[in-house]
Amino acid sequence: MKKTLFDKVWDTHVVDTIKNGPQILYIDKHLIHEVTSPQAFQELEDRGVPIFRPDQIVATADHNTPTLNQHLPVKDALSKKQLEQLSENCKKNGITLYELGHKYNGIVHVMAPELGITQPGMTMVCGDSHTSTHGAFGAIAFGIGTSQVAQVFASQSLLLKKPKSLRISVNGSLKKGVLPKDVILYIISKIGTNAGTGYFCEYAGDVFKNMSMEGRMTVCNMSIEMGARGGMIAPDETTFEYVKGRPFAPSGKDWEEKLAYWKSLPTDEGAVFDQEYEFDAHDIAPMITYGTNPGMGIKISGHIPEDKSPSFLKAIKYMDFKPGEVLLNKPINFVFIGSCTNSRIEDFRVAAEFIKGKRKAPNVTAWLVPGSKQVEAQIVDEGLKDIFVEAGFELRQPGCSACLAMNDDKIPQGEYCVSTSNRNFEGRQGQGSRTILASPLVAAATAIEGKIIDITQYLN
Repeated sequence: MKKTLFDKVWDTHVVDTIKNGPQILYIDKHLIHEVTSPQAFQELEDRGVPIFRPDQIVATADHNTPTLNQHLPVKDALSKKQLEQLSENCKKNGITLYELGHKYNGIVHVMAPELGITQPGMTMVCGDSHTSTHGAFGAIAFGIGTSQVAQVFASQSLLLKKPKSLRISVNGSLKKGVLPKDVILYIISKIGTNAGTGYFCEYAGDVFKNMSMEGRMTVCNMSIEMGARGGMIAPDETTFEYVKGRPFAPSGKDWEEKLAYWKSLPTDEGAVFDQEYEFDAHDIAPMITYGTNPGMGIKISGHIPEDKSPSFLKAIKYMDFKPGEVLLNKPINFVFIGSCTNSRIEDFRVAAEFIKGKRKAPNVTAWLVPGSKQVEAQIVDEGLKDIFVEAGFELRQPGCSACLAMNDDKIPQGEYCVSTSNRNFEGRQGQGSRTILASPLVAAATAIEGKIIDITQYLN
């Protein structure tokens, strides 16, 4: 029987199948952070149940970490408490923790791949919806709720119904100025935020084969925004080269054995998917969102569509836009480059290449927030920090930051922020704030010009 990548990984992790019911899926790696783990730790403690496999759990502090003065005590009371709880719980249970200040600290979906913790063929979970990021390696990775975090703590397994399979193919060559973020925003704008519900998605075709690992992570990160349980890309030479030599990657004979297995994972030719979509790369342009979900996206020079539905009208009223409006030349006062979607070194290289020799517009507050301590160090080592500082950008310290309005990293009420994050919900970046999702290139250009510009004309 011909199998998909998803089938191959899922089927090898099934511990047992309940007749006419769900399956028990073994979890290789459990990633945790300070927000969704405290209640799960407490539940196990109350019931006298030990953590079954602490060696398979990796913890980091990311959501509540301040991005300024990380060497000082945390000011925000709730953030401070959650960070302290994480440290106590990990110490008590023998769990590896990369806490604030550690050289491996960072956003969970940035630091795990860069350390080689994330590997092809794994099952990975985290109490965070954007765990699908790790699917870029050919892993089954998805977010879980607090009760499921407790379930994995206790058994290293989950009780689940196997999702259906979906394949999205994009073939051809991308135009100049089109980044992986534009690819996924384009896909979601075409198929909607519910198209992936009940499915696990595989991305296939020329565009993804030619994409870097960091670009693939950006795409898989946002699979959840079209309703999918997760997204995957088949491992190939690009994957293997990325993983090789990282601190927790296999080595020697173990590497050769793992590599042989990883090479067997791609979808068999002729395997059948429950649903398929195909797109032409040439039709994709730099994208921006105009509404309050990631599916409300348009090409940067496009018009906001006409729609009479109550949800559409509510969204554009919140954003203070009008049907038919073009957003080019829209003044913008805030720009955020960061989040688990776009805070890797490639994102900052793209931004720096555009920014070099320029100055940001005087009206713009521009925050650059690396995804990890390692990315922060690379920004300095590669001379990118000098470019950003000379251009008037504010380089902050690693964390989730303005993606979800943590600590002081909030966008003021009524202000627009061109953001490289993954969600543009009402109040996501601060009460009453208005988020426009974009690529790091579009965000950098917006900061320089103080308004939304057609980056393709700029580049040509």
